[in-house]
Amino acid sequence: MALFIRDAEVDALAEEVRRLTQAPTKTEAVRQALRDRLARARSALPLRERLDRSKALADAMGPGDPSFDMKHFTDEMWGDA
Repeated sequence: MALFIRDAEVDALAEEVRRLTQAPTKTEAVRQALRDRLARARSALPLRERLDRSKALADAMGPGDPSFDMKHFTDEMWGDA
């Protein structure tokens, strides 16, 4: 899906970011800028909201096996069993 920038100020900002970051293209500069901003926005979320997402992912995996022996599993994986 394409993103068309039709705003002269936004285009100028993208070009300045491209130049200062030495990105090969404005597209790459915008990609890096958006990733950086998204990371900052996510880290600004309260810890509870960030943990809620992790908990939802864990819950989606289903209940754990209470008889699973993690120590034995990792020992086997590393050849220490």
